[in-house]
Amino acid sequence: MKLTIDTEAKTLSVASEQSNREISLYSDEAFDLISLQWLKVGWNQKYPYTFSWMGRPIIQLPEDIIRIQEVIYRVKPDVIIETGVAHGGSLILYATLLKAMGIPGKVIGIDILIRPPNRKAIESHELASMITLIQGDSSSPETARRAAALVQAGQKVLVILDSCHTKEHVKKELAAYSGLVTPGSYIVATDGSMKDLYDVPSGSAEWREDNPSAAAEEFAKENATFVLEQPAWPFNESKLRNNITHWPNAYLRRKD
Repeated sequence: MKLTIDTEAKTLSVASEQSNREISLYSDEAFDLISLQWLKVGWNQKYPYTFSWMGRPIIQLPEDIIRIQEVIYRVKPDVIIETGVAHGGSLILYATLLKAMGIPGKVIGIDILIRPPNRKAIESHELASMITLIQGDSSSPETARRAAALVQAGQKVLVILDSCHTKEHVKKELAAYSGLVTPGSYIVATDGSMKDLYDVPSGSAEWREDNPSAAAEEFAKENATFVLEQPAWPFNESKLRNNITHWPNAYLRRKD
């Protein structure tokens, strides 16, 4: 696909093998098309690697941070489990939200390798008392059992998968942690944007099929208790409906 922006004529030309058309530059469709290209360029240039949350790097798109905040505020989970720790910024974010909501809950971070400098920084953070770290293969049943042992009966649980992003690994994680998700809450398979990033310079051709979105779609078809949906925006005075996100087809809600 070829996009041509004409700022003087205020148009966006969209050319593909099937058609050539021109739309208003100031339209919802143009916004969606340009946003996708912006996401691809921004990912290639490592734009998400420029943010921190309360002192720790958080490798997420700001829009995804805001959208997961909306979900957490609505669900109000007692326990948030995240696979993939990295620098710990997301764990600190989730602990911040629970503390702000007055929920005496916990955030569980799981990774096959938690590097000593990151562990030290997380465990010395102001919110460390709300965070538990588990080192182990997040896709293994044993690691999942260690996480499950930290969840008390009756607690609301939300799970975010952000470790290895191959389709097979995410499918194993979905199988391992979906049973912990409480009705009305979510298990989120992040970084499905890999399916759109396969052709950028830093991407990989196999991502077109091998990505978290594909795993989430298969899981939803095979598990009737979950539905794959974009959570509704609690506030929207525009006509826009699509997230600018690195997490497309990510949110699997356990039915009430």
